Amino acid sequence: MVQEHEPRDAPAPGTPAADDLTPENPEPTATRRIADDTESSRASRGWWDRNADDYQDEHGGFLGDDRFIWGPEGLDEAEAGLLGPADGLKGLDVLEVGAGAAQCARWLAARGARPVALDLSYQQLRHARRIDAEAGRVSGIALVQADATALPFRDGSFDLACSAYGAVPFVADPVRVMREVRRVLRPGARWVFSVSHPVRWAFPDEPGPEGLSVAASYFDRTPYVEQDEAGRAVYVEHHRTLGDRVRDVVAGGFRLVDLLEPEWPAWNTQEWGGWSPLRGNLIPGTAIFVCERD
Repeated sequence: MVQEHEPRDAPAPGTPAADDLTPENPEPTATRRIADDTESSRASRGWWDRNADDYQDEHGGFLGDDRFIWGPEGLDEAEAGLLGPADGLKGLDVLEVGAGAAQCARWLAARGARPVALDLSYQQLRHARRIDAEAGRVSGIALVQADATALPFRDGSFDLACSAYGAVPFVADPVRVMREVRRVLRPGARWVFSVSHPVRWAFPDEPGPEGLSVAASYFDRTPYVEQDEAGRAVYVEHHRTLGDRVRDVVAGGFRLVDLLEPEWPAWNTQEWGGWSPLRGNLIPGTAIFVCERD
């Protein structure tokens, strides 16, 4: 579930501000300020419920109904093999965190895994059911609406966990997610997740030349927040440096096996928020952490 962060000149489609631009209901404003776990979770749930339709309309074709894409660069798990050999997924209990419309979970199910697709947004999970209904099939994927900081599963329930831009960038305390994922994994299990590459926070979130000049401190960890006129957050994204992400993984009880920074492929000509061929050929846009539970 990939999301771009950027200060917007117009409100996000589907928000009350976008639907009714009046003096009594102005558009959200972008700022940098502290947002705790509760406020971040509430904002994320509301944003994805309001914007799930537009998100799937705009990006569903690129993501596919049953592909496992790690980020806007288009790195496909079928080629990357970060979860292990595809023929080794059969029979594994797999948790996808921040699953969106369960595209990745559907790919896993097609290879014989038993995936559970978890997302904070009810509307995103409705799209998972819609995709199956339109295809006239039953995917066999369990859909669970829950917060990644409080996973509703018993200890040691899964053989593998994964997340393509889901949950981790949107929580105030990512170590809580790491520890929860570790708790529900069996010993030796792999946990692979992708996030916006931390270096992107120093640059304007623009796909063109204006997005190539450093405009902010890479070391400023103040969250990006869009808020309504009452100061309530309607969208929150948290910045961690690359070193922070590594320390979060270790603090969560994992061993970092690999860290990938996918290059932009020649075939990918699309722009997605601040991601673009221009920027992708010069600076990394995605970081993928391959971890194992000791």
